[in-house]
Amino acid sequence: MSAQSSTVDQNDFFKSKVLGHPAGLFVLFFTEMWERFSFYGMRVLLVNFLTMAIVGVDNPGWGWSAENAGALFGTYAGLLYLTPILGGLIADKLTGYRWAVIIGAAIMTLGHASMALETEISLYFGLGLLVVGTGFFKPNITSIISEMYEGKPDKKDGAYTIFYMGVNAGAFFGMMLCGYLAEKIGWSWGFGLAGIFMLLGTLQFWLAKPLFGKIGGVPDKDLEAKHLKEEEATGVAHKPNPFTLFDKILVVASAGIGFAYLINDPLSRIADLNLLPVVMPFDFGGEPLSGPIGMALIGLVLFLVLVISRISRYTKIVRDRLIAVIIFAVFTVFFFMAFEQGASSLIIFARDNVDRILTGNSANIFNIVNALLTVVPLAIITWVLYLLWKQTFARIPGSNIILGICFSGIWGLVIWMLVREFSADTTEITVSWFSILNSFFIIVFASFFSKWWESKYNPSAAFKYCFGLILLGLGFGLLAVGSSGIAEGAKVSMIWLILAYLLHTLGELCLSPLGLSYVSKLVPARMIAFMFGMWYLAIAIGNKLAGSLGGMIEQVTQEYDLSTFFLIFTIVPIAGGILVALLNPILKKLMHGIR
Repeated sequence: MSAQSSTVDQNDFFKSKVLGHPAGLFVLFFTEMWERFSFYGMRVLLVNFLTMAIVGVDNPGWGWSAENAGALFGTYAGLLYLTPILGGLIADKLTGYRWAVIIGAAIMTLGHASMALETEISLYFGLGLLVVGTGFFKPNITSIISEMYEGKPDKKDGAYTIFYMGVNAGAFFGMMLCGYLAEKIGWSWGFGLAGIFMLLGTLQFWLAKPLFGKIGGVPDKDLEAKHLKEEEATGVAHKPNPFTLFDKILVVASAGIGFAYLINDPLSRIADLNLLPVVMPFDFGGEPLSGPIGMALIGLVLFLVLVISRISRYTKIVRDRLIAVIIFAVFTVFFFMAFEQGASSLIIFARDNVDRILTGNSANIFNIVNALLTVVPLAIITWVLYLLWKQTFARIPGSNIILGICFSGIWGLVIWMLVREFSADTTEITVSWFSILNSFFIIVFASFFSKWWESKYNPSAAFKYCFGLILLGLGFGLLAVGSSGIAEGAKVSMIWLILAYLLHTLGELCLSPLGLSYVSKLVPARMIAFMFGMWYLAIAIGNKLAGSLGGMIEQVTQEYDLSTFFLIFTIVPIAGGILVALLNPILKKLMHGIR
């Protein structure tokens, strides 16, 4: 493909629009929506299922401790964000973005099917398939958007925010419906439903191929040459920077140590098997250093040496912008360390410490609110599907029909759920219901933030991070206040958790979707998928820390109280928000005019 044909393809792509953006964006929107439906539908169940008591409950789980469940979840979530580095490289060099997305989605479908069997072997095997599949899927669907909006940087923030709305629409319905089926009917029903919609999402994307033309196709050397010429014209071109033998040694060593640490953590806790030394052969101040932690620190140092040595070889503008990306990545770690408590400690908190039983008028009011929360967003997303159907049915009928089947299924499940709840005398709110609040608030506020970012009042990247981290910390501050002074066995009003999720969501909208956009704007086109993978590395570290710290909720509560546990996640993000705001002048200089 020549550079000229690439431009023609992109111009044709922008002729077919939905809500001011190319129709192809909404194909990606729905692809990501069904993948996130499956991912979050399973994710909201995992810790609850593992820690649910074996006896004395109607729907028994495996009876694990919070510490063991947190270790497994943290490793799983960490690996989910590491494999995209390899998946991005494979797509850049071999498969192209679209085929990588299809391969990843197919593998994830098999992973969800395996988990529905509910045996220990099938659980681990299913989680492994999800990790591998996500490596292909996650960095490359966002890379398609980057290629789609090539030369249109002013539209990227809005496009990524709309895409992020699709992410959260899928998360919303996945957590609601998979969570409801799992908690009310049986765990395998929830895991199984996640796999069904992963399969349908894969099919609709595969059938939409005619709409994309050459966008996201197999890598083309002519197109790479075009990118280099454009970079030279803007002063950001970089010389080829092949991996030296020293680089490769550092990659293997740091990746090997990091992978061993992630696997060793749950393995040592659950099976009492250690891949790493229990203690290091040296100590600090007379106290022996934990072997796994010591090895993790060694791996981190090796990785930092690798990053510094590679960045130093680029031209000044490219080097500065890559440094800015890394600084933002560090604060991303602090954000996700706290934010991802929503998948671990907040699940346990909602189940064990929040009053979820409603009767009489309270139950009726909740059911009405829940119906509105469910039906209104589903109607809006269905309307988007209708607009896409009108624009693209002639070109991609099969994809539209699959989407129609998906939405028919969702409407059927929603109506069945609501009728069942309205006819019950007592309403017990599911644990998973609280998790959907994050996605609902994103659906409500995403368009506001999108317009804010495109207005003249668009704040700098550092202040977006500042707002995000502080709002996140304030959300945990509410939980610390709400849970202070409660007696053992007492329940907390659910209003505290609802308000906390609201603040967490507003913080997420300030930070999380914009991270992808800044990577795409700061990084040269030839490195985009790889750097998306590097970005997910920061999220991986945050997720692993979230799982490990979240698993301490029982221990901290026993030694201190719930309020102390939540104060940890109040202080750290707020301190990070203040620090990144202070770094704003330095970051603006490093970004060389990119906003």
